[in-house]
Amino acid sequence: MAIKFKGVDFIEFDTLLNDDERLVRDNTRKFIEENLIPIIELCNREGRFPKELIKPMGELGFYGASLKGYGCAGMSAVEYGLMTQELERGDSGVRSFVSVQSALCMYPIHTFGSQEQKQKYLPRMALGETLGCFGLTEPDAGSNPGAMRTRARKDGDSYVLNGEKMWITSGSIADIAIIWAKVENEGNLIRGFIVETYRPGFKATDVHGKLSLRASVTSSLSLQDVRIPSENLLPESKGLKSPLSCLDQARYGIAWGAIGAAMACYDCALQYAQFRKQFRDQPIASHQLVQEKLVWMISEITKAQLLALQVGRLKDRGKAKPWHISMAKRNNVWMALECARMARDILGANGIADEYPIFRHMANLESVKTYEGTHDIHALIIGEHITGLAAF
Repeated sequence: MAIKFKGVDFIEFDTLLNDDERLVRDNTRKFIEENLIPIIELCNREGRFPKELIKPMGELGFYGASLKGYGCAGMSAVEYGLMTQELERGDSGVRSFVSVQSALCMYPIHTFGSQEQKQKYLPRMALGETLGCFGLTEPDAGSNPGAMRTRARKDGDSYVLNGEKMWITSGSIADIAIIWAKVENEGNLIRGFIVETYRPGFKATDVHGKLSLRASVTSSLSLQDVRIPSENLLPESKGLKSPLSCLDQARYGIAWGAIGAAMACYDCALQYAQFRKQFRDQPIASHQLVQEKLVWMISEITKAQLLALQVGRLKDRGKAKPWHISMAKRNNVWMALECARMARDILGANGIADEYPIFRHMANLESVKTYEGTHDIHALIIGEHITGLAAF
């Protein structure tokens, strides 16, 4: 059966949004419905990222959307969140691509870069003409990025970088990489560098055999004596707080994006349950156990909407803290994954077929629950704030 998304709004959530916020959401929804939904299942099946959407998304201002100037859209935090919600309702991999380009590559250049770096890179990145990736995670340094082994050494007017990065979205299609390394000449202080991917010694290798985020490019990066000019250092990046602040930007988008994935699963399961008949030729939606699942899903989605909106409002006022974002990311991704599992259950055997989006979202959300701070790590961030005691 063909299922077209009808929207999910149980408590008149839209009345909490202003006209500009609704416009951003609706325009993104229209783009996703017309351009991504028709091809995403085939892309997922083939393990192919839909590169044909890169330029159109740039033309709509999706990249660096919440940044000011340099050709960026200058959206509010809430507008940006609603945009990522619709992107992930299409697919987590596509939202990941936009998040990396925006929050993990353009944001550090905008925040820690020189005026020359901003003018050189941001306008082209906003259009999708220059693509970026973010190199923080390493094979032996995931939840503990401070244990990174990648090193940078000052050598005259250059820096020489050596190290390995792992699980890097867009690694092999990027034109530049934001690489985080410990600078040997500065007491192993963590700094950020813009590394052009054409530099000798830089190599990106795609990860194959993924069962999740199949419509996304995931790579490992190798840097062997990669020499870059000193002006490629992000001058205001100083210490681990710099890359972690980038992750907070991305985690905020994930908190909204997960709602989109949950919406897709809930709406599909609801329409299916109203159509599918079993036992005395009645729709399965008439049965108590199915209704209980649907009620749980819409209740949790509604609470997640309110949580994301409040964090977005705080962010727009400059008051959002890392633990606020951790709670939104942790809760909303967990909620979305549970919604996907319940929706799969409602569809029965049909739930594993890619005629429906549910299993794809469920597999993707397993990765989203892990990356940019696992479910448990975010619990510790919140726990440290409420107790005043670090459990790391």
